[in-house]
Amino acid sequence: MSLDLIIKGATAILPGPDSKLVEQSIDIGISKGKIAELNSTISSAKGPVLQAQGLHVLPGLIDTQVHFREPGLTHKEDFETGSKSALFGGITAYFEMPNTKPPVTTYDLLQQKYDLSKNRCHTHFAYYGGSIGADFDQLSKMEAHPNSPGIKVFMGTSTGGYLVDQDEILDLILKRTSRRLVVHAEDETTLQARKYLIDEDPHPRSHYKWRNEESAIKATQRILSLAKKNNRKLHILHITTAEEVEILKQNKDIASFEILPQHLALAAPECYERLGTLAQMNPPIRDKRHQDALWKAVLDGSVSVMGSDHAPHTLLEKQKPYPESPSGFPGVQTTVPLMLNFVNQGKLPLTRFVELMAENPKKLFQIKNKGRIEIGGDADFTIVDMNEERILENSWIQSKCGYTPFAGMKLKGWPRIVILNGEIVLQENELLKPSKGQALEFNF
Repeated sequence: MSLDLIIKGATAILPGPDSKLVEQSIDIGISKGKIAELNSTISSAKGPVLQAQGLHVLPGLIDTQVHFREPGLTHKEDFETGSKSALFGGITAYFEMPNTKPPVTTYDLLQQKYDLSKNRCHTHFAYYGGSIGADFDQLSKMEAHPNSPGIKVFMGTSTGGYLVDQDEILDLILKRTSRRLVVHAEDETTLQARKYLIDEDPHPRSHYKWRNEESAIKATQRILSLAKKNNRKLHILHITTAEEVEILKQNKDIASFEILPQHLALAAPECYERLGTLAQMNPPIRDKRHQDALWKAVLDGSVSVMGSDHAPHTLLEKQKPYPESPSGFPGVQTTVPLMLNFVNQGKLPLTRFVELMAENPKKLFQIKNKGRIEIGGDADFTIVDMNEERILENSWIQSKCGYTPFAGMKLKGWPRIVILNGEIVLQENELLKPSKGQALEFNF
């Protein structure tokens, strides 16, 4: 059989005999955008060869939480620039959130985002619908969209006016949806009651004191109680507290959860003193006790997925004095090198990282043909050099925001090549074939 491309000499991350991921030296044959052959050696006579000795081939990595700001806030980011930033960072697909302007609360607004994405996205894409406690009849219509992962709600105020803070409304949303509900869990009543802390100390360090542990824990407990009542499954985003981790461990039959790389890499109060408003995000970066608990959850398998929560603002906006500065942390381009550096430091097995950003997203959200290197799967790959070392610089960032709070860090382990649908689209920081992304499909 002739092949369109052969990846030779690399170490790949593959599902093993017991379904656990393993590292294995193997050649990968690609035909018509699919993985057609996996063998210890594939003859070079079968097709063009990509020599990948010394590199690791990962299944195409998926970022299941980004905010690309389109429509309505495109001075901060748009689908073209956000997906380009993702691609340069080794991401092959993203799930984008509904808190744009206007908020995505109807099927027509959801479809508009897919229409806006045609021939503009450098990676594959999927968009969430949302609810603000109105248009309940639209929830099932949005869930039925073949390219959407489902519905998201915000229990704390977010960009675009999103807020669902009443249990009666949350209960109705759970009753009128069927897929795993995705939740930003911060308790709005607690947040409003603690705003006085900002007046007492209008400095970014007040951010994690204002949006304290109680606000997160209370919201997570509330939504878990409602989910149990309705026999529904949840996915809770960006968990930040040790207490939430323990609560969710006891409720893994109904709830999965996500953590972010910035919560593993940064700790309060030091990050606020050093980075100021660049460290400001919701939920906030917390102290080392919580960071240690998140790392433990990563290593013991409790955490299901890792997302970046890429939420860019312009540098001019972020430089406003706190609390006028907006919350949001750009991360879609830096997640992979940051986590590969942790792998090289011995803090994280490479196979576990692939679970968090490929294998588990595939399973949890039932993504069709993505997230795993197997015969018949789509030929999407993130190929990384675990030995490459370089300084993370703002000039590398492709996002409209043009900066990263991690600028100046020396990292070991970088994406080198990205393949979509069997085609090399990025190599050595050069975009070879732009706008090759397609809407994701799901097995719901």
